[in-house]
Amino acid sequence: MIGIIDYGMGNLFSVSKALERLDVPYKVGDRPEKISECDGYILPGVGAFPDAMKALGDHGFITFIKEKVNEGVPIYGICLGMQLLFESSEEGGQTEGLGLFPGTIVKFPGVDENGNSYKVPHMGWNRLNIHQPDKGLLNEVGEDFVYFVHSFVVQTDHPEILYATSDYHLEVPAIIGRGNLVASQFHPEKSGEPGMRLLENFCKVMVKQ
Repeated sequence: MIGIIDYGMGNLFSVSKALERLDVPYKVGDRPEKISECDGYILPGVGAFPDAMKALGDHGFITFIKEKVNEGVPIYGICLGMQLLFESSEEGGQTEGLGLFPGTIVKFPGVDENGNSYKVPHMGWNRLNIHQPDKGLLNEVGEDFVYFVHSFVVQTDHPEILYATSDYHLEVPAIIGRGNLVASQFHPEKSGEPGMRLLENFCKVMVKQ
């Protein structure tokens, strides 16, 4: 059973519909006690980092997520859900994150190294550059196009957590992971076959549904 963490800032409908298409049982919970016995979890997210961290705290999920990670339970963060796993974000002023990955979240500068401006947010289809194809999450996932929409990007000095990146005027961490904790900056549930394969790998390889 997959638990979808509902803290009021996630695209629950599209994630739940994707799991239904994969024939994966799931439960949505807005409090830890409602989904405490699940085998794995998805942390979705849409919106601003400070609001999301406050909402996670208000719903009692900050300690819950950290405990589940320490217990070895698989967790998959999506979009803002991925960013929340890092140490901090500069969005809306410096805000502390969950601190489960090393790094911080910064805004796309909107100007490249040659002084040319580019569009922010990074929105639309972009190709994956696979760095660690041996990871179970990436079984049968190639350098496909997936769907991004974000104005802030992960900045980390730890390449060992980068499963895949994408290029948008700078290197964009696209899929990250360490042990039982994985995440993608793009929306797998909106990324066609490659995204569905990622979700299936999480649910049926990492979680063994």
